[in-house]
Amino acid sequence: MHHNLNLARLWLALLAVSTTSVHCKTSSEDVSALNVMYSSLNSPSKLSGWKSSGGDPCGDSWEGIKCSGSSVTEIKLSGMGLTGSMGYQLASLSSVTYFDLSNNNLKGEIPYQLPPKARNIDLSKNGFSGSMPYSFSQMNGLTSLNLAHNQLQNQLGDIFGKLGKLKQLDVSFNSLSGDLPQSLKSLKSLKKLHLQNNQFTGSITVLAKLPLEDLNIENNKFTGSVPEELKKVNKLRTGGNSLSKGQGSPSRPGTPSTNQSMKKKEKSVISGVAIAGIVIGVLAVIIILLALCKRKSSKPSSHFIDEEKHSQGSSSFVTSQELPKDSGFNSVDSTSIDVKTLQKSPSIGVRSSVSDCVQSFNDNEFANRMNARRSTSIRVTTFSLAELYSATANFTSARVLGEGSIGCVYRAKYSDGKVLAVKKINPSLLHDAPSEEFSQIVSTLTKLHHPNIVELVGYCSEKEHVLIYDYFRNGSLHGYLHLADDFSNPLTWNTRIRIALGTARAIEYLHDICSPPLLHKNIKSSNILLDNDLNPRLSDNGFASFHQRTSQNLGTGYNAPECTKPSAFTQKSDVYSFGVVMLELLSGRMAFDRWVLTA
Repeated sequence: MHHNLNLARLWLALLAVSTTSVHCKTSSEDVSALNVMYSSLNSPSKLSGWKSSGGDPCGDSWEGIKCSGSSVTEIKLSGMGLTGSMGYQLASLSSVTYFDLSNNNLKGEIPYQLPPKARNIDLSKNGFSGSMPYSFSQMNGLTSLNLAHNQLQNQLGDIFGKLGKLKQLDVSFNSLSGDLPQSLKSLKSLKKLHLQNNQFTGSITVLAKLPLEDLNIENNKFTGSVPEELKKVNKLRTGGNSLSKGQGSPSRPGTPSTNQSMKKKEKSVISGVAIAGIVIGVLAVIIILLALCKRKSSKPSSHFIDEEKHSQGSSSFVTSQELPKDSGFNSVDSTSIDVKTLQKSPSIGVRSSVSDCVQSFNDNEFANRMNARRSTSIRVTTFSLAELYSATANFTSARVLGEGSIGCVYRAKYSDGKVLAVKKINPSLLHDAPSEEFSQIVSTLTKLHHPNIVELVGYCSEKEHVLIYDYFRNGSLHGYLHLADDFSNPLTWNTRIRIALGTARAIEYLHDICSPPLLHKNIKSSNILLDNDLNPRLSDNGFASFHQRTSQNLGTGYNAPECTKPSAFTQKSDVYSFGVVMLELLSGRMAFDRWVLTA
């Protein structure tokens, strides 16, 4: 009798274990993501089985959920009258390949992160607004993307470079505008493209070589002609545009248009050589000038040049008056600089003593201050992921300050008025040991202390790898030089000199004071931020290893001609990039070109 009782207890225990293993088979990450999604959708009763905490989506057959093993693979919730948003943990659904929330009442912006391995995404017929999230560019498994019948705005975005498997793209019936991005050329599998009823402008030649079978561009603002290749598309609809009926295919060799393009290309090459010469000349003058300043300067001071504290009669390099609006120093569309006009301009005055230009700076005191800072203890704050999601509104695209190959930077706002800049590193850049590599990056950044460098405030390593910095309301040097409106105050000569010297000191700190020395590899005006006093702060430091790993970042900065591969970057190439910034400061002109040079 006692023996039978023990067998019965053993049988019940085994039955309980087997029951648990059958019904609790969904991965915890998928459960957590769906819990957050359910709450964000305002906990609708139509989603039978769903819960805001816990549960077993695969074992209990939640509404619209399909699984394979312990992983959720499909989410189909079309036409269920859902409201709210989709939550902020969709990136955790790493096995979802089919994601359909079409024909609902979802509002706001499309979440920055969606299921990363999704092949089919349908968010059509909702009320989504804002821009297309940049994260689409990393979803290289996409075959179908439908965002039609929403309220999307702004440009389409140059995000299609890695989407070679995409077969269907529908963004019709939105408010998208601007020219079509060049990365559309990379969609070598695209069969269906619907762009109708938007506000797109420019030419459609970027679509000429795509294997399209269904193309609808009706009711936009396209101009130019329809390429001959597109006229062969089976389902072609082009009405409601300003397209001509002329030939749109490229000209044959020897035709007048070809000859003109060759002449333009030759002029571009000549102009490129001329500008390169100017860069070298400017650099030479600056080096000589700084050498003379350092040799002749005898009055030590611990302050930077401050044009607000110097009058026209003070011993500053130039006066503190603003540059004339017609001098070409603050306009993107300005013409070449007229030397005679500058010589006659009353707002530019050069002192006879070269040493005056740096008399407010002392090398020894600066070095002592740097050494003192290096000896301080390392302290940064650890931020929680939930806190960052709240401060950035779930990393919404409306908070994006900038996008790059390393990741996106967001503006984080807190209830007490504090504002920070949050940089989320692209997960694809952290390979074998993400946590260890990220820890090494944080360790390096915490050691960087310099008045002209953007210093690290904190970090987060909960599922995401995030770096937090101070937020600079004045933006970047690029914005001040090229994006300012007519009501903005232009940068004075003294301010430009201070920006040049401060940036040079930051580069010197990375190259000579840091041990081991650090290369920047991405020096450009958009990476030079300006604080409240318009002092420069060099940003994007400490990411040289990413540039070394991939050739994708070769074109992001002002790169030297010899930098044709990541390993070619040296301290000299950093100095070259700084020289281009100097020329940009001097001329107020854009420091990039669109030339296409062929062998």
